[in-house]
Amino acid sequence: MIQQIEFSLPEYPYGFHLVTEEVLKYVGTLPEQGILNLFIKHTSAGITLNENADPTVLSDFRTFFTDWIPENYRKFEHTYEGPDDMPAHIKASVIGQSLTIPISRHRLNLGTWQGIYLGEFRYSGGRRKFVATLMY
Repeated sequence: MIQQIEFSLPEYPYGFHLVTEEVLKYVGTLPEQGILNLFIKHTSAGITLNENADPTVLSDFRTFFTDWIPENYRKFEHTYEGPDDMPAHIKASVIGQSLTIPISRHRLNLGTWQGIYLGEFRYSGGRRKFVATLMY
């Protein structure tokens, strides 16, 4: 069986945000076993899995990506949507737009310290739209 759920998360500020619990609220009760595919419908935000316990990981991610792919890079041509737009597209491509997570015993079968991150790469990205596909 396949079930799809579309939802939006509230607007987040620029940076990385742990959203595992919010995603689960929208997805609802998980099957005994299966797979969750989570897809973000944007080109300037991404999703990934990483450390869910220490909040400094979130700020270190932000620091690294801001330093690695800076705004106002003089060689960017796509600049008409603001200085954060082209860097946001690159950061989103690096992070990715989907995750596939196994489901076991009605829970996401994540590692002990893993959580779902939203990488918000615009200063005013707005609400972000997702598609969750449950396969069981």
